[in-house]
Amino acid sequence: MKLKEKYQKTIVPSLKEKLGFKNNMLVPRLTKVVINVGFGHHNKEKELIAGIAKALTKIAGQKPVFTAAKKSISAFKIREGLVIGAKVTLRGQRMYDFVDKLVGITFPRVRDFRGISEKSIDREGNLTVGFKDYSCFPEIQAEEVDNVFGLEVCLSTTAKNKAAGLELFRLIGFPFKKEIK
Repeated sequence: MKLKEKYQKTIVPSLKEKLGFKNNMLVPRLTKVVINVGFGHHNKEKELIAGIAKALTKIAGQKPVFTAAKKSISAFKIREGLVIGAKVTLRGQRMYDFVDKLVGITFPRVRDFRGISEKSIDREGNLTVGFKDYSCFPEIQAEEVDNVFGLEVCLSTTAKNKAAGLELFRLIGFPFKKEIK
């Protein structure tokens, strides 16, 4: 069953019961997924930046937007307007397909994966997960990996608090660590 269908048929009724909502529109839902890569000290290497953009396009299914520095910081050798990263924002059906792939394929392919910490969810119920290496995504072939880079995946929700966001992500199928008490 596709994630959007699963959300409407099973997750919404379950969240309504657990969180005590009377209206379907109050139930937390995913709004967007942002995949972000910072170039770090490689921001002057054009071939590397082009390779990262190509890999992000394969992973997300759409072209990335390059982000520029808002102000100059001499300690980091950054000038205002210098390209320092790339990001892709997914919404709608692409977002649901990406989250489905993230939970079902990508997390099981991560080496030494023990689960996501509950601390990765902020006060507003949004989840941020970092990957040290992008080769765990199914679109990336091992032979294509020239330079290894990390990326960050931020999942935004309409949840009002951490508990509601955690419950939403649990029902979607995100693998959280078992907390030892």
